[in-house]
Amino acid sequence: MKAKSRLMKNLSRDKYLLILVAPVLIYYIVFHYMPMYGTLMAFVDYVPGQPILQSEWVGFKWFHEFFSSIFFWRLIRNTFLLSGLTMIFTFPLPIIFAIVLNEVKNRYFKKTIQTISYMPHFVSLVVIVGIVVNMLSVRDGVINNILEQFGMERIDFMNDPNGFRPLYIIIVIWQSYGWNSIIYMASLSSIDPSLYEAATIDGANRWQQIIYITLPSLRPVVMMLLILTVGMLMSVGFEQVMLMYNPATYGTADVISTYVYRRGIIGSQFSFGAAVGLFNSLINFTLLLAANYASKKLTASSLW
Repeated sequence: MKAKSRLMKNLSRDKYLLILVAPVLIYYIVFHYMPMYGTLMAFVDYVPGQPILQSEWVGFKWFHEFFSSIFFWRLIRNTFLLSGLTMIFTFPLPIIFAIVLNEVKNRYFKKTIQTISYMPHFVSLVVIVGIVVNMLSVRDGVINNILEQFGMERIDFMNDPNGFRPLYIIIVIWQSYGWNSIIYMASLSSIDPSLYEAATIDGANRWQQIIYITLPSLRPVVMMLLILTVGMLMSVGFEQVMLMYNPATYGTADVISTYVYRRGIIGSQFSFGAAVGLFNSLINFTLLLAANYASKKLTASSLW
């Protein structure tokens, strides 16, 4: 009885906080926990319109079919390469940009650069890819027109398998580096200025202050975001790949998420798509655990 009374008292005391957090809880329950029931679809031969539990149980049939597919290793290779290269080239840039911008003393110039760097984040990805496609068009694209003016042959960039990954990474960098630097800028603003003053008195130059004060202060945030990035390594940007690729570039551009879309959604093989999606999520979860463990051992920083 006392426990019930204490619970009601706490609910009454914190009712406004509970109301504030309720939309977030409802969102996660509806869109993240309730759909977990659908993972059963990966182990049955699901027929649209029929309850999942009444479908024929097939066990690991769809997993075996995916693992034995001629596309399996190509999809794994493309997903890891595209995600890995994107992380290598895009993860350090916001950190470098934030540190460099933090060294700028002119307030108005600093704010202007920040605003310009944030702007691409608010442009629709469809618009960005559309602009890129038009600029690189082999028939009347600006880039090919310039190449022709210099006596060079026109290049079909969008149908070149070898050019897909660099082009993908360039677009990701342009759209995300400024926005991703916000959290690092916030962390830099929280560093105690007296540390820099003491370092200056001791004769440390700006580069030494960055090495021995700025970077160590950023390490917890950097490691946290790195762990989360590694945990999403297999979740390469589906929308951007879908907008950019075509059958001519499947060899380097086709990733697990696009394959699931074509076969699971377009091909109406929902159980197969659910199985591949579950496999993808398990790999991401394993990478997250491994990254968190390694970070905890090496840097003493971790998510839990």
